[in-house]
This record gives sequence, C-alpha cells and structure tokens, in this order.
Amino acid sequence: MAVVLRKKLYDWGIMRSVSFDLPIICVGNLAVGGSGKTPTTEYLVRLLSGYNVAILSRGYGRKTKGFIMADHHATAETIGDEPLQYYQKFKQVTVAVSEDRVEGIKQLQNNHDVIILDDAFQHRAIKAGFNILLFEFRKLGTLQFLLPAGNLRDVFSSRKRAEILLVTKSPVPLLHVAQQASINELQPNVGQPVLHSYLKYGDLVHVYHNENLELKSIKDFEIFLLTGIANPAPLIEELQKYTRNIKHRKFPDHYAFKEEDIRKFKTAFLAGNEKDKIIITTEKDSKRLKATGFEDLLVDLPIYYLPIEVELFEEDKITFDELILNYVKSNRRNR
Repeated sequence: MAVVLRKKLYDWGIMRSVSFDLPIICVGNLAVGGSGKTPTTEYLVRLLSGYNVAILSRGYGRKTKGFIMADHHATAETIGDEPLQYYQKFKQVTVAVSEDRVEGIKQLQNNHDVIILDDAFQHRAIKAGFNILLFEFRKLGTLQFLLPAGNLRDVFSSRKRAEILLVTKSPVPLLHVAQQASINELQPNVGQPVLHSYLKYGDLVHVYHNENLELKSIKDFEIFLLTGIANPAPLIEELQKYTRNIKHRKFPDHYAFKEEDIRKFKTAFLAGNEKDKIIITTEKDSKRLKATGFEDLLVDLPIYYLPIEVELFEEDKITFDELILNYVKSNRRNR
C-alpha cells in the first residue's frame, strides 16, 4: 500500500520530481539486484564515448555519506564496488556517488553533456529524460511479490514509465517464440519497445597481476567460486560449460568480506583434491577483495575475475543505439 500510495503521489504531482536541462538516462529495474544494471551502464558509456559522460550512483555498500567524486584515492569502502569498477575501467568518465541524486546532478550538470543514473528508477525525486527498465529473462513469467514477501521493490505497472523495456540475460540463440513471450508478458505501451540483450564473457583476469587466461584453458579444472552478488546463476552456467567441478562460496550482494571469510576460503582451496584448480570471482567482487587488504592472503594464489559485457541482438541493438543517441543529441544544451 505504501509503494502504491507513493507512486500515485508522484503521478498526481503532489510530490514533485525535479527536471534538469541536460540528458539524463536512468538504468533501473523493479526487482532487488541481479538484473544486469552494471554491464548495461557500461554499454551506455561505450555507446556515448563521443560525449562528456558522468555516472551518478548511490554507492551501495560504501561506508561514507554525501556527495563524493571518485579519484585515485577511491576504494570500495569510500564509493562502493560498482562505482569503483566504473572509475577504474573508464578513465574518460566522471564517476560520483550521492544518496541525494538531485544534489548529485546539481554538482555534475555544468561540466557534462549527459548523466547516467545507476539504479535510480524508484528515485522519483528526479525526472529522468530517458528510463531503461531491466527485466531478467528467466524471471519473466514467474510470480513475484513486493518486499518483504518477494524481491520486488516497485509495482509491475511502473514499467509503463520507461522508454525502453530491456530483457537481459537472454539465451543465445533467442528463438522468436521466446522473444514474443517476453513481449506478451511485459504488455508494453504503444511505441514502448521490448528489446533483448545477452551476456558476453571475456578472458579471465588475475585480480592482482597483469595476467589473462582464456576460459577454454580451465577445462576440467576444479573451480573455487567466490561471489557476493545478487544473482550468480548465469555465471555458474557459463563456468559449467568447462567443468562440473565447482565449489561455490556465496555471500550476499555487496557483502563486505571479512578476513575470517577469506582465510576459510583459502584453506578450502588449498585442501582441494585436484592438481588443476583455480579461484574465480566476479569483477565487482574483485574490487572489494583488492580494497580491504586481503592481498597478502591471496596474491600468490591463482585468483581471477571473469569480466562480462552486455550485447544486444542485431535488430534490437540498432533500435536501442538509435533511441539513445537520438535522445542525447536532441536534448543537449547546445542543440
């Protein structure tokens, strides 16, 4: 009832949303975590490489408050693991965190062409010019409930506010019948496109050394998987293409690893029976492992993260890119 009432107060204009005179793209979802917001945000950064881009996030898991601009002193503790990943990966992009997104945009607006809001669809205090709402493919068609009974933080009807409904983590190849099922489930508005994306995995990257490994090189290895993300299932599915011998230590999303956790995990790894064995984590988790002083425990071990990127199917990619680029071009201050 509280969620619906809040939604109606904004819809009726009783609670006000602030608009800004520059392109603001919001990447969000209705569920809690795990739908692919981080790689989708990174896709947008690559797409908008010709513009001066800022990413504004709340900075989940950080131990600080207020508006902070990422710099070379930034850690997962000061700005959060996802913003740190953006900052270290995209040197040409400004990355900032703030619980108050309105104040955050005020700090960034004068020096940037476009601002990407990471996970702000429910932050109705801002009226973003373009909303991309994510839905995980495998969860479409399943009965989901609002928190605390389920994992939804917004009502399903809120999807009508989005400019694009993006179905993520789709199977490859994507059959037409599955594509149509997504559209039938989401029941979009007229002119509201339902597009599909999938995950693309890169080479394994050592957490501490400048060293890469191809995934096919770990065939039949014993994998010790360490994750602190909302939904590790797609990662496990990818690794199972190479080995069935996976020992998974799962922590909650944005979990702050403790020294005791890492010591126990290392002990389990060293006690592993197989000659060929490896530790794999996610890129997001690697930021917290590097930032919290575990290097002495892990640096001599074969510990790698597996990078992921979002890619869209050919026709959907053309539509998606065109909609984003046209929006940014037509809403720039100096248009």
